[in-house]
Amino acid sequence: MLEKILAISGKPGLYKLVSHTGRGLIVETLDEKKKRMPVFGMDKVISLADIAMYTDEEEVPLRQVLANVKAKENAQTASLDYGKASKEELAEYMAQVLPNFDRDRVYSSDIKKLIQWYNLLIENGVADFEEAEETAAE
Repeated sequence: MLEKILAISGKPGLYKLVSHTGRGLIVETLDEKKKRMPVFGMDKVISLADIAMYTDEEEVPLRQVLANVKAKENAQTASLDYGKASKEELAEYMAQVLPNFDRDRVYSSDIKKLIQWYNLLIENGVADFEEAEETAAE
């Protein structure tokens, strides 16, 4: 499912891929408004399935990090208010989710975005983060 959830540089929130066109993509916001809009080749678009987070050893796929947050939060929205949390609180939260995250390359803004995206996904019923890996294994 994360393959069809997109982040678009310069635009807030997450988007669901609806369709391909000859000149770009049609996406729909992942919030309650469900607004559709075109995205063109000049926009930087990345699938959440293609994002990874740095650790001390290797990069961990975002889907695994999201699954770790889901396990920590019992599939509920995040208990930490990322908007009001200090750098230390964000780092402590991240250490609970991904103990060996690279503290030099994972910034507070990255942790805030992770929590924001996790909350958006959970609130919109996208909670099956391991789906593609299980399908690929079969």
